[in-house]
Amino acid sequence: MTFEQPVWNFEQEPYPEGADETDINLRAYFDRMPDEKMRTYSPEWTDEQVMEWDGNFKSDGTLMLICSERDVEIDEYRRVLEECIAYRNRVRPLIAMELQRS
Repeated sequence: MTFEQPVWNFEQEPYPEGADETDINLRAYFDRMPDEKMRTYSPEWTDEQVMEWDGNFKSDGTLMLICSERDVEIDEYRRVLEECIAYRNRVRPLIAMELQRS
């Protein structure tokens, strides 16, 4: 089974001081989320709507994220997701140009 690398690289963007393995894994998780799906996200949704939209939250309200040191709660999820959306909006034109060249 082969995995295609995502075109996004939010995982490599600068981190706030004190970032841990969970921070890195969450960013990698978002790098693999399809852009079409991410573009449908609404910050006005309730926490429950966000969890349903993602589809990968456990019954205790935390994200199912493998190889992580700690749980990711909805507040952190939303914050990092919105940072990822801002990142994609910033680099999308550059990635589109790169894809056209290849």
